[in-house]
Amino acid sequence: MDTEQNKKPDEADVAGSQATEAGDVQPYRYGGAEPRGKLHCYNWLADIPGGRADSDLVEVQFKNTRKGYYRNSTNLELAVGDIVAVEAQPGHDIGQVTLTGQLVARQMKKANLRPDVEIKRVFRKAKPADLEKFERARARETDTMIQSRKIAESLGLNMKIGDVEYQGDGNKAIFYYISDERVDFRKLIKILAETFKVRIEMKQIGARQEAGRIGGIGPCGRPLCCSSWMTNFVTVATSAARHQDLSLNPQKLAGQCAKLKCCLNFEVDAYVESIKRLPPRDVTLETADGTFYHFKTDIFKREITYSTDKQIPSNLVTISADRVFEVIAMNKAGEKPLSLVPEGRDSGKPKKEFVDLVGQDSVTRFDKAKKKKRKSGKSNQNKQNEGPKVRQPEQGASQNANKPNRNNSDRGPRNQQQGRQAGQNQQRNRQRPRPPKPQSSSNGDK
Repeated sequence: MDTEQNKKPDEADVAGSQATEAGDVQPYRYGGAEPRGKLHCYNWLADIPGGRADSDLVEVQFKNTRKGYYRNSTNLELAVGDIVAVEAQPGHDIGQVTLTGQLVARQMKKANLRPDVEIKRVFRKAKPADLEKFERARARETDTMIQSRKIAESLGLNMKIGDVEYQGDGNKAIFYYISDERVDFRKLIKILAETFKVRIEMKQIGARQEAGRIGGIGPCGRPLCCSSWMTNFVTVATSAARHQDLSLNPQKLAGQCAKLKCCLNFEVDAYVESIKRLPPRDVTLETADGTFYHFKTDIFKREITYSTDKQIPSNLVTISADRVFEVIAMNKAGEKPLSLVPEGRDSGKPKKEFVDLVGQDSVTRFDKAKKKKRKSGKSNQNKQNEGPKVRQPEQGASQNANKPNRNNSDRGPRNQQQGRQAGQNQQRNRQRPRPPKPQSSSNGDK
């Protein structure tokens, strides 16, 4: 009550504060950023004049992909992005307005809702107190999911609880689970209600729906289609991979839901239509050179490669689909062409050899560069360091003075007295200035 009495600004200020609170929270946007693709549709009826597109129906989105349709019975001025409190059983829930106007009725028809379905009401725009309560409830979801998984495992139930969603007021929790068989979870509901002190609702979902609720990044580097724009899931078969000449590798064909990727169906229709305009693969071509068997097909280039062996690629020849039809017609007429390649034409364009100019395909390109730099650097440093250390031979007396030292070292300690004299002479020569012609030093050495 104190907070409500202290805060009584104008209506514009209240709307502004609510907008800032809604902008700071952003609990229903994928990754806290942009809306999630086709889950949010563009209201192309909003600019129709005369109020013909006006309606009291509102589309509200909750956690992840869950949506609901409500009636704005109090004529609130609602816009896309507003955080509202809507009617729930029991209490109220918090959601974000994603669509208003006449287009909501079309969305309800698309969602296969019956015309006589009961439409709940929008209570009000969310107040700061409602948002705080909702944030506290949402903070409990992860701990609740982990604890509920342990309880289900202790009961021996063959099910996986994939997600937990609390209602805006914290009085109810929805548990989304996955199971391949029918599960009797009546005892589980009693234990969960006693543990968390809330009303429990169990909803079964599939593996693809779980991946859509959790979200993630696919091998293409983009957000998962099921969590960004897909609203319904179509069965995917392995025939879609066969039509596109994909290797039947489960690790590459399966998505994060451990099922076949939904994107396998995106282009399969184009492949099927293109295959219909190509010759059958089980037909063999008879020529004067021999019998050719189908090896591979480039569907969109309309080029087919044939081999003289069924099992291994041998004597491969690539020709166009039109040429294949010509050879088939000649074989049906009892004729055999000299070769598959038409006369005056080559079997194909000469392939350019790949040249790695920058060495970017080498796995050890960085290691080689480092080694070369280290070797060149060390050699240069050694040369620079060794250069000034080398002493130039002395001229005149210094050269002659070194001779008896080398001779004495070679002879060994035969005459120690001569060795001592030679050492003394060397010291004297170093200390005294160098004369141009040191005759005395040379005579003493001799």
